[in-house]
Amino acid sequence: MSRTAIRVGVNPAEFLAWERLESSKHEYYRGEIFDMSGGSPRHAALAGRVIRRLGAKLDGRCEIFSSDLQIALPDGDHYVYGDVTIVCGGVHIKEGTKDVVDNPAVVVEVLSRSTEQYDRGLKWEGYQRIPSLTDYVLVSQGAPRIEHFRRERDETWRYLSVGSGESVELSNGVTLVVDEIFLGAFEIVGD
Repeated sequence: MSRTAIRVGVNPAEFLAWERLESSKHEYYRGEIFDMSGGSPRHAALAGRVIRRLGAKLDGRCEIFSSDLQIALPDGDHYVYGDVTIVCGGVHIKEGTKDVVDNPAVVVEVLSRSTEQYDRGLKWEGYQRIPSLTDYVLVSQGAPRIEHFRRERDETWRYLSVGSGESVELSNGVTLVVDEIFLGAFEIVGD
């Protein structure tokens, strides 16, 4: 995502109304609107593989959403899209909207050169303030690697980085196996 705002001086309600009319996706932060660039084929494939693996393992216990689902961050001034979002215990739509959730349990971001700093920085800071969020997962496009942040009972975040031959277990009991997600991924054009 380019970090140059395409519009400034917009309040959240104006952004949400404007975004619904747009054919492409945008994120919002404190009055500024940022264009979201499209992902590479490898980016899309990795996100799709994560969705497929999670869907098979969750077996209807939670809802799994693609990158088209908008997420409201708790400060009310930040709206984002995750590459994969899981909501458990019922979808809660942010008050005053009809299509923005504020209760994700798991968010997955597939990293790319243009978004990695944002995904690890400002976006991650916002995600940490979501009370329902238990897991934040970062999937590399450059190597078979998954990074996992898991909220512990004491509200601290535990970090784990795994590679080929390893896996991560999410708070909901689902395991993501690195080799399953990355099988053949590097034969696909990357970021």
